[in-house]
Amino acid sequence: MARTPVLTLLVASLAACSSAPPTASRPPPSPPAAASPAASPPPSADAKAVDPASIQALKEMGAYLQTLKQFEVFIELSGERVLADGEKLQHTATSDLDVLRPNKLRAQMRSARSQRDLMYDGKTVTMYYPDQKYYSQADFSENLGALVDRLRARYGVELPSADLFMWGTSAAPTDNIESALYAGQDIIGGDVCDHYAFRQGQIDWQIWIATGGKPLPRKLVITNRADEARPQSVTHYKWNLHPKFKESAFAFSPPAGAKKAEFVPLKTQPSQQNGKSQPQ
Repeated sequence: MARTPVLTLLVASLAACSSAPPTASRPPPSPPAAASPAASPPPSADAKAVDPASIQALKEMGAYLQTLKQFEVFIELSGERVLADGEKLQHTATSDLDVLRPNKLRAQMRSARSQRDLMYDGKTVTMYYPDQKYYSQADFSENLGALVDRLRARYGVELPSADLFMWGTSAAPTDNIESALYAGQDIIGGDVCDHYAFRQGQIDWQIWIATGGKPLPRKLVITNRADEARPQSVTHYKWNLHPKFKESAFAFSPPAGAKKAEFVPLKTQPSQQNGKSQPQ
């Protein structure tokens, strides 16, 4: 399976919720670990250095995320669109994810421009558009990581913060990280967090990971260096590790008046034929 640049998916998920999202290009990450002292040391002068402790922190964060069997996470996203004259416009969206591993998900995605609900009960994945009152369905029976990849590759549907299901797996490698450093500590949403910064290709990204025994990502910032305007996307995560929902919450029952529409697959690209994947 091709290794997906998961940060690209996160940026694209904002595009799906807003008509004018950030313009990010590509990269992937993995998870966190314990950080340093309360004092915030200045970043290393060597921008190309890869700090092993920062890489280990990513791995530990990813490993922890993979242990979570049930959780809810509320996501606030913002992204910048750069006009021809260099002026930046910021757009926002939110998502609320209910997760029951290995194969149940409910996602509510909202912005001023779009409303979408995605439900997966382990047998059928449904996309519902409340404004238009129509829905599409497809049979599926694999885990959430495979679902993320299938929705993107076959239908062009981006799940918000898909990286949450990929960190800690082979889909979020760390061997292509060109620069990694520890940038001190900050308080995000009332939690003390370790702040890390990474560089991959034309993307710089920063992540804030809660300290202590629950290394959850609390904030993610992605900067596109391919654009001289350096547009950014910013994501905040608010976690509930003890949600109360039943398995029936992931099944879709069409509301009165809702109409079914076909899930239309993307056209197969030439480079995807003969088992070859499209370059990232």
